[in-house]
Amino acid sequence: ESKVVLPEPDPPSIATDSPALTLRSTPLRMFRVLASRACPRLTSRVNPLASTAFMFAFIKSSISKFLLLLCLFAGPVQASTTILVTGDSLSAAYGIPIEQGWVNLLQKRLDAEGYLHQVINTSVSGETTSGGLARLAKDLDSYKPSVVIIELGANDGLRGLSLDAMKANLAKMVQASQQAGSRVLLLGMRIPSNYGVDYTERFHQTFSTVAEQNGTALVPFLFDKIALNREMFQDDGIHPTVSAQPLLLDTVWPALEPLLERK
Repeated sequence: ESKVVLPEPDPPSIATDSPALTLRSTPLRMFRVLASRACPRLTSRVNPLASTAFMFAFIKSSISKFLLLLCLFAGPVQASTTILVTGDSLSAAYGIPIEQGWVNLLQKRLDAEGYLHQVINTSVSGETTSGGLARLAKDLDSYKPSVVIIELGANDGLRGLSLDAMKANLAKMVQASQQAGSRVLLLGMRIPSNYGVDYTERFHQTFSTVAEQNGTALVPFLFDKIALNREMFQDDGIHPTVSAQPLLLDTVWPALEPLLERK
């Protein structure tokens, strides 16, 4: 006696406004149909839970392979390059909000000019060249900078410290930075003439001597654009105001830019 075999009805659909349920149910039904056509004998023996698990494993594997290919074709991610600024209160934004200091403005200019460099500012108010030298090795090891900006010496001069010691400290900082693979920019300074003509001139000359002997870039006088304008200084007559900070950056930038690498 022949029998008529009726096809099994599709599972009842779930009427829902949830996109999540719809997205989950539709690919699952499609996968089952395609799998049953490709291998009916196998899929007839696999329960729905097993086929669902297999489907998600297949999708996960496909996504992983796609992301791997995408990374290969996209190429390596370009890392930022570090600029280390080691200085005293003139670079630590003494007396003003730190975000308005020339070092922070440098980061903004780099971003605007399309450089990927990251600026690390380790400047400490009151720092001398001996203190900067003592800290430098750790900073070079920690940040591995491509460029080191040294803004130190003003406190040595204002305290009347040995200019020979100052010169030796700056030279050692430059040499240590160069040995670590960094390009160096030395920022020069002047001190008031009441320290005596000989001392003040030797002080200023020290920066150019160190730069020349070690083949490094130099800004002869950081205050070049503001020195004669009393309004550019705070009440102490030493530290620049907020309005002076862009001019300090403008003084540094022409000597710094040739040391930078575009990515």
